[in-house]
Amino acid sequence: MCLAACSSKGGAQNQGGAASGDAGKRYTIAMITHEQPGDFFWDKIRSGAEAAAKHLNVDLKYSNNNDAGQQATLVQNAIDSHVDGIAVTLAFADQVGPAAQKAVQAGIPVVAFNSGISDYQKYGIGMYFGSDEDLAGQSAGQRMTQAGAGGKAICVVQEQGSVALEARCAGVKKTFPNTENLQVNGADLPSVQQTIGAKLQQDPSIGYIVTLGAPIALAALQAKQQGGNSQAKIVTFDLSSDVAKDIKDGTIAFSIDQQPYVQGYQAVTSLWLALTNGNDIGGGKPVLTGPSFVDNTNIGKIANYAAQNTR
Repeated sequence: MCLAACSSKGGAQNQGGAASGDAGKRYTIAMITHEQPGDFFWDKIRSGAEAAAKHLNVDLKYSNNNDAGQQATLVQNAIDSHVDGIAVTLAFADQVGPAAQKAVQAGIPVVAFNSGISDYQKYGIGMYFGSDEDLAGQSAGQRMTQAGAGGKAICVVQEQGSVALEARCAGVKKTFPNTENLQVNGADLPSVQQTIGAKLQQDPSIGYIVTLGAPIALAALQAKQQGGNSQAKIVTFDLSSDVAKDIKDGTIAFSIDQQPYVQGYQAVTSLWLALTNGNDIGGGKPVLTGPSFVDNTNIGKIANYAAQNTR
């Protein structure tokens, strides 16, 4: 379906944008993600993508499936429908990457974003927008170490097999060595809360709960509050309006933000520039959108943007 405002006035190049032999053509771009149902992180990705599509008069086709095989099928469907460009996440690179490579081989411009920073080049994809998840994890662990709270950290992985989530936890462990992964089912938040709560009761040495998404952070906060005795500090990746409030209140220590709105916006914009002006961004290297720390020193400025679904 068309997620951007439709217009018959032609592409943005008609209003003084890039010159093109296809001036006036309205391009169709498919965005295909591994979005898990109920995870509002992806609302920010879509908000950024829709804003860029509206500005550039692009017909944006968004689809998602958190099953690797099904996501690969969505990529093939986009190829078969002859879209002009494809933006894809590579959380399951081994399965989805070959499908994206077929698009490249068919002459369709492809950008990767959000997941797959270590894999996109092997599939012939020239541009990537996202955070270096290992670096982000190391930055979080370093900050935890500097705070001197000590104890053990649990790193809560809500989607088994996601390379981005595993990379985050591996990064945390590099700079906060006493870190243990805890696998949960992110699609079942009551179960997540119970699993974290049981772990806190079992191991009072836990000083940090590291969550890899805003909904998981809120579940961890509920688990801690209901348990009563844990002094563990909660830090999280990614941001939401609720997490922003908790950072402001001091119940969540900080967030490591990868700026998903920017990822969605840049993915669409870079494809439009490639189609209309032959541009590529980053020289084959990833364009980093994070890590960006959000804590009590800057939450006052950022909270309003979080409420508007752009941070």
